[in-house]
Amino acid sequence: MNRTRTWRLLAVLAALALLGAACGSDDDGGDESSSDTTEAGSCDTADLPVKEEGQLTVATGDPVFPPWMENDDPTSNEGFESELVYLVAEQLGFSEDQVVWTSTGFDEAIAPGEKDYDFNIQQYGITEDRDEVVDFSDGYYTVEQAIVAPADSDIASAESLADLADAKLGAAVGTTSLDYIEEAIQPSEEAAVFDDTAAASSALQAGQVDGLVYDLPTAFYITAVEIPDASIVGILPVVGEAEELGMLFEDGSPLVPCVNDALAAVEESGDLAALQEEWLANGGETPTLSE
Repeated sequence: MNRTRTWRLLAVLAALALLGAACGSDDDGGDESSSDTTEAGSCDTADLPVKEEGQLTVATGDPVFPPWMENDDPTSNEGFESELVYLVAEQLGFSEDQVVWTSTGFDEAIAPGEKDYDFNIQQYGITEDRDEVVDFSDGYYTVEQAIVAPADSDIASAESLADLADAKLGAAVGTTSLDYIEEAIQPSEEAAVFDDTAAASSALQAGQVDGLVYDLPTAFYITAVEIPDASIVGILPVVGEAEELGMLFEDGSPLVPCVNDALAAVEESGDLAALQEEWLANGGETPTLSE
């Protein structure tokens, strides 16, 4: 009798163990499937993790400048970055009317923390320091820096970085142009820092600096339109890795892979190269300074 009870008890315990294992297996499988789905995400328009349902919220500077955006109007769909945003939005499934623009300061967008936009585009160079607090898309343009100066400036005939060592140089705050002055040129006089490109250009016209560092497309615009009395002294040599511009997201944004897919599609179609040729081609030979 005791033996029978013992066998029955063992049978019950075995059944309970099997049931528990089965339940645990179902739970593990469900968690793994859910985790995979969450990690992989979906780039279907309805599933995109955007800030506002049914729209793509894009931040940029105020004001904005050619050749990146025309007529101080990001909504115009004219200028390299404006057109690029609308092409990326189309790939993501948004119509032109569903792209909503907002403005931020250049430097404030690089600060850590949650953003109230899906991404920011205003010539952000992808750097390790920035990447610690924000995320970036894949690069959409390989940028070169250039030095701009009036024809009567002491550095107008500079041929190397060494020729810039004693110059008073300036650039906009938070830019890789300013980084280039401080880290690559390392002039004896502290660099002048300006709130934006417009303020920097005004300082050059007023003779407050000997020269300014801009990205090359902006340098072409500045010397052709804003300060025709100035010229591009030369393209600055690449020090370290070439700089790529990327769209800026809040750290950990799940939207980055989908924007990268959209950007890749724009590139594969040939539209990205066409935009670069239309808006950013230099239109002539420009000397490169030596190190």
